[in-house]
Amino acid sequence: MTQMPGERKHEVIYQRLLGEIQNVLQPHDPLPSERELTSRYEVSRATIREAMRRLEEEGWVYRQQGSGTYVADPATIAKSLALTSFTEDMQARRLTPGSKLLSWQRVPASAEVARDLGLSPGTPVVHLERLRLADGSPMCVEQVWIVASVLDGVDESRFGGSLYETLAARGASPHHADQVIGATVTDPEQSALLGVPPFSPALRVTRVTFDASGRAVERGESVYRADRYHYRITVTRRTT
Repeated sequence: MTQMPGERKHEVIYQRLLGEIQNVLQPHDPLPSERELTSRYEVSRATIREAMRRLEEEGWVYRQQGSGTYVADPATIAKSLALTSFTEDMQARRLTPGSKLLSWQRVPASAEVARDLGLSPGTPVVHLERLRLADGSPMCVEQVWIVASVLDGVDESRFGGSLYETLAARGASPHHADQVIGATVTDPEQSALLGVPPFSPALRVTRVTFDASGRAVERGESVYRADRYHYRITVTRRTT
């Protein structure tokens, strides 16, 4: 391949492979092996692995141990464990993120919300409920609680976009989060919003987000369509 700075090679290969995935290959088609890609692009295996790692992290491909790497089904959104917003996840998949603000109100924090946000019960918080969309298709119903003082002066129109961007603009940039993922079913209201039959399988994701100082800035509960969303986790065996 054309000579270029080393730090850009994996980006070029990522873009070329992504083009093949989007325009040539079909879901579950195999990708060439590392050896074949190394020969094709005349780069090191480390460079190929970095490009493939990014494709996998963004959900474009999946690996099968001992078999190879395959094109993922675009109908399903693969979410890695990196701390990213819904907006960032959809943009990474070349999908248009959207939100429908269902309700918002300033309320006293319940005991559970206060515990997670490190507040005294009754402290004012802003409670948002939103329907999140990908290319106009419903993906999840989301509830969010944010300390009211963080959002003082923020226009309601900002509640339809990325809350992480709003938090960052208010000096509460998300840094890390505690997250719990579990199985659930959609209730009748969620089912109507998501366009699925009542009591359909779903993923419930509860997340408490912290800024760099360790201050809890957001508590979120999201119910995702299980037929459109899954989590991909890489685990490493601990050595003694």
